[in-house]
Amino acid sequence: MGESSMNEKNILVVAIVNAGFVDLVMDAAREAGATGGTVIHGRGTGNKNIAQTFGIVISPNKEVVLIVIPESIHERVVNAVYKNAGLDAPSQGIIFTLPLDRVAGLSDFDIQEENKNEEVEKTDEQE
Repeated sequence: MGESSMNEKNILVVAIVNAGFVDLVMDAAREAGATGGTVIHGRGTGNKNIAQTFGIVISPNKEVVLIVIPESIHERVVNAVYKNAGLDAPSQGIIFTLPLDRVAGLSDFDIQEENKNEEVEKTDEQE
């Protein structure tokens, strides 16, 4: 997780873009400090009237990029992704963030800390 400390909150960045633009999203996110992401393929169901009103073409084939990052870099990552893949770009991306209460499995430290907590609980139960 790079710059994240044990007590720092994590943020989930969600970027929904037209199919074929995942590399654009991830290149921008990595340059801003993210280490990786997960891609989910999807299909949009946009309203044709809204597309005509705003003068955009809605592509039904979408890719959803999920990126977990430390809160300390989330503004930098979101701004970079939106600059490269936002609504004004060919990817027509929508980007939003969600706070994460708990994240496990991103590093060996997370796993070791989880195991340590389980051992403490077992010891308490045995007493």
